[in-house]
Amino acid sequence: MSSFIATTRALFDALAESAFAGLKPGEELNLNLGAEDQSYIRFNDSRVRQATGVAQRQLSLTFQADGRRIGLAFDLAGHPEYDRAALLSLIERARTETAVLPEDPFIVPMVNHGSSDSHHRGEWPEVAELMNHIADSTAGTDFTGLLALGPQIRAIRNSAGQSHWFASESFFLDYSLFTVNGAGENKAVKGLYADSRWDPARFEASVAGSRERLALLRRDSVAVPPGGYRVYFAPAAVDAILGMFSWGAVSFGAWKKGDSALKKLIEGEAEFSPLFSLSENFGLGLSPPFNSLGETAPERIPVIEHGRLKNLLVSARSAQEYGVESNAAEPEGWAGEGLRSPEIGAGDLAEADILRALDTGLYVGNLHYLNWSDARSARITGMTRYACFRVESGEIVAPIRDLRFDESLYRIFGSKLEALTRETEVQVATDTYIRRAFGGSRVPGLLVKDFRFTL
Repeated sequence: MSSFIATTRALFDALAESAFAGLKPGEELNLNLGAEDQSYIRFNDSRVRQATGVAQRQLSLTFQADGRRIGLAFDLAGHPEYDRAALLSLIERARTETAVLPEDPFIVPMVNHGSSDSHHRGEWPEVAELMNHIADSTAGTDFTGLLALGPQIRAIRNSAGQSHWFASESFFLDYSLFTVNGAGENKAVKGLYADSRWDPARFEASVAGSRERLALLRRDSVAVPPGGYRVYFAPAAVDAILGMFSWGAVSFGAWKKGDSALKKLIEGEAEFSPLFSLSENFGLGLSPPFNSLGETAPERIPVIEHGRLKNLLVSARSAQEYGVESNAAEPEGWAGEGLRSPEIGAGDLAEADILRALDTGLYVGNLHYLNWSDARSARITGMTRYACFRVESGEIVAPIRDLRFDESLYRIFGSKLEALTRETEVQVATDTYIRRAFGGSRVPGLLVKDFRFTL
């Protein structure tokens, strides 16, 4: 792991120095590196079906001159001279294309945001040993999943002198256990074990908990009619709902353009429950604290405190456009000015008391297919998934068939929120598009009354 990190750093620094040395007066250059050396192991029926190693380094550049900007990217081969020639050729292309582009009225000048150097080290057995351990521990459960492990790198340098480096060694095992109940329905339990150090006892405890829920799923499922129900949302389900906040809801730019789903909260026309607090917490170590411009965010940014808006996420581009101060939100990508390392504050409901507090209602373990149904009202829709149960008098009585819901964030985190759990869980990002994603969240479970299911 360390050899990949050291080799990548030496290559990146050498390329940056060559590129900056060749710039002409008035030209600015920002270099972004995303790299990984990952093992991807896919399991089916507790057996290894695919074992792949991926070592890749992608370099993105932003070139600016005369009030114009362009972004380009290419994959590094790992050979210094070849990569240097490719980078210099791309800069020449950027120089030519930028000259004919229209001026960007909100271009952000490149400045030196300082330097940082962070390396989160990990530790685990050899991959072959892990594969055997996972296969043996899950035998007989129809275990299916993806193990991803290895170093990830994010680094930025610009021609003004800034330099940021973030390397993380970690893993996740994203898995499901499958069964068929007496009615012939396919059922599954979803599990996630993720950390920087492999702990056999913690992994086996995770699987043991999934086995217990799998046994409950073998009971005949019940159809729950549409209506309002008392619902407990497990942390994985809460994380899915929290993801909607990054679809423009807490973006300063989206609000100014009239696209924020939380317009009423922002403008003081609505509130969340005093029990609800949300912040960006880069102290979790799940995501680099710097954005693609090299701006470093404070370790913690309060977004909502006890139900009231405290801060929106502001990128340097929005700051330039609207004359406000940036708090280092990410300006690029489909989730620009979205949450990168969110944390929902814990409550006082003990995990051991969840079913007793729920009494009669629904236990929802996972959700999927979330989307806005009416963004102006902060209404979201989605479906239950995996291990979801009917609970009566504090006891799980049966799994439920999938339900569709349509609810407002103002009710979920506002008027209908009853309690949050004292215990919280880290939900790491498991996306592997292009490369393994950084990020995740720390969230509690939620107890909500009169949650509305529509189908």
